[in-house]
Amino acid sequence: MAEAVRVDAAPRFDGTLNDRLWELAKPITDFRQREPREGEPATEKTEVRILYTRHAVYFGIHCYDSAPGRIVATELRRDVSQDLDDHFEILINSNHDRRGGYVFEINPLGTQSDGLIVEEQSGSEGTDFDSGWDGVWISEARIVQDGWSATIEIPFSTLNFTKSNDVVWGLNFKRFIRRKNEEDLWAAYRRTYGIVKVSEAGELTGITDVGSGRLFVVKPYGLAQYDKQTGQNPAFPLTAGLDVKYGIRSNMVLNLTGNTDFSATDVDQEQFNLTPFPIFIPEKRQFFLENAGIFSFDIGDQDQLFFSRQIGIDSVTGNQVPVNGGAKLTGTVGRLQFGVMDVDTRSNGPNPYANYAVVRLTESLWGGSYLGVMGIDKQSGDLLDSFNRTGGIDTRMVFFKDWFVDAHLAETQSPGYAGGNSDVGASLSYRSNWVEGKFERRKTGPNFNPEVGFIERADSNETYGDLTFKVRPKITGVRELQFEGFILHAPDTRGVVQTQEWQGTFRAEFNNGAYTDNDIADVFTQRITTPLHIYKNVFIPNGLYHFARHQITYGSGQDRRFTYNFFERFGGYYGGTLNEFRVRANYRPTAKFSISASETWDRFRLPLANGNFSVVLASLQGNYSFTRFLTFTSLIQVDTSNTQAVSANVRLRYNYRPDSDLYIIYNVGTQFASIAPANPPQVRETRFAVKWTYSFAP
Repeated sequence: MAEAVRVDAAPRFDGTLNDRLWELAKPITDFRQREPREGEPATEKTEVRILYTRHAVYFGIHCYDSAPGRIVATELRRDVSQDLDDHFEILINSNHDRRGGYVFEINPLGTQSDGLIVEEQSGSEGTDFDSGWDGVWISEARIVQDGWSATIEIPFSTLNFTKSNDVVWGLNFKRFIRRKNEEDLWAAYRRTYGIVKVSEAGELTGITDVGSGRLFVVKPYGLAQYDKQTGQNPAFPLTAGLDVKYGIRSNMVLNLTGNTDFSATDVDQEQFNLTPFPIFIPEKRQFFLENAGIFSFDIGDQDQLFFSRQIGIDSVTGNQVPVNGGAKLTGTVGRLQFGVMDVDTRSNGPNPYANYAVVRLTESLWGGSYLGVMGIDKQSGDLLDSFNRTGGIDTRMVFFKDWFVDAHLAETQSPGYAGGNSDVGASLSYRSNWVEGKFERRKTGPNFNPEVGFIERADSNETYGDLTFKVRPKITGVRELQFEGFILHAPDTRGVVQTQEWQGTFRAEFNNGAYTDNDIADVFTQRITTPLHIYKNVFIPNGLYHFARHQITYGSGQDRRFTYNFFERFGGYYGGTLNEFRVRANYRPTAKFSISASETWDRFRLPLANGNFSVVLASLQGNYSFTRFLTFTSLIQVDTSNTQAVSANVRLRYNYRPDSDLYIIYNVGTQFASIAPANPPQVRETRFAVKWTYSFAP
């Protein structure tokens, strides 16, 4: 348990703990390793002190280091992954509901990243938290003679914290030492837990008699741009909009958006789809990212009952669909967590106007278990598809901390479909330090059609089994070896074989962050029922195909300024052969500048007319940070499967005050990639935009 100490004024904010006020707080020092040696004392000492005033809480952090010259600090851009740097994370569960919380991350340069943990789930890309939430807080850090230190101020309003007496927070800390690839935590240091295990976090007491910290943020924007799309005349729109966040209660937040703009959202990486299935691309738009975990309803692998990229983006062309506005209410009442969202889009090209309403409820049970329901209603101006409704119930039950039972039942309604529109599934999983296993059964009807969700395949009766063994041998430099095998059998609901796959994989993780991931064998059976458009005028004909592929992957150590990885997959492919080779390199010579380059070469040899061809995807990204608050990013991409192969995105961001930015953006190509199968043609645009945002509390 930790205790915060009241002070009348804020401590000096220079990234050090030299101010005598910090001596009033008792240091927190009991950090233990999660990696590499679970439960053992951390190899480097860490101290955290906590103060508070009437309006904010302050954290003083001293990360002692026996080799300060080897501290890794290379990232100055806000909300960019700090996995290649030393860094420190603070988890605050201000409601003390042991289900989720705010995470604040800082590196030795003072660079900020933040996000949310919802229902003890990791972020969408395997990170500790969902980075869609942005809070207003202040940080300073510096490398000192015996390590590095940081000071952090978090206003109570950022936490939407309104309770003033007898406060108890859930609290946890994580320190990552890059050169040792070591992860140290104050609590929840089991390897199967980590900082996302909010129910195992420690506690903070001592905060009392504080002022109202109600969240109320108004954020208008202004936008001037030149926009030219393929086949259309140039447009020069001047527009404005508004975002509002309001804390109705300490555990309830209302988000409003009007004339929503996503021009500052990161562009998608170019995709080339080798499968007959849709591609899952994570959401990047701010309004949908914030509290996105509350609306999560997993129905298997990457399949989701609700997938926000179906709103405001044409799933086939990637073209943006204008958003008139939206509202989102999220929060908790007792054990009930809820999310309600309504978004309205206007017609644009082939996309008619539409309204989307989403409701998600989850009731917390024991130890990470829950029971949930979800409803989605889409109303559209398309006369042939005027509505689509989706409903579902799901549950997760946790037994003995390591056993998980997940189950769901969902159904859709669309014009013209009377039956075969359900999806039901259940799985049993086990996780420990030495073995992981999963067995799943799922049946999806031929007319199951969640238009505001994501599914790879309908009309499927799937059985899936996966088993992974993990060992930590006493071999110099080796941290863990893994041996995984899985089998997937997915005929259609009439029993006709559609997809089968079995795979055997060997992985090795090294102490310096290097890794290898090798598919000894990956054996496929796949039925094509509609000719698969793979490249220009090349179509793979209908039929049942059997082929095997193999994979070799290696990634270099992550504790160097130059890192790289390569990937080679080879073998059969729909009656012919396919070699996939990918290489990626990153170089960070200074904290201000970094550059990365990647190339993927797909070499096809198919027994078809024009079946011998190659596709190259390449990218070059450069980043320059003048300061933590002024950054420049450029991305050039090449996709030789497109007639116009080159695209580019250039962005200058000036964060002139917390949560307020000026953007200058130039984009040629597509901002959002298609998620549809068969590589449909993309809408190409040329856009130059200047966007200004200003965040304030009325």
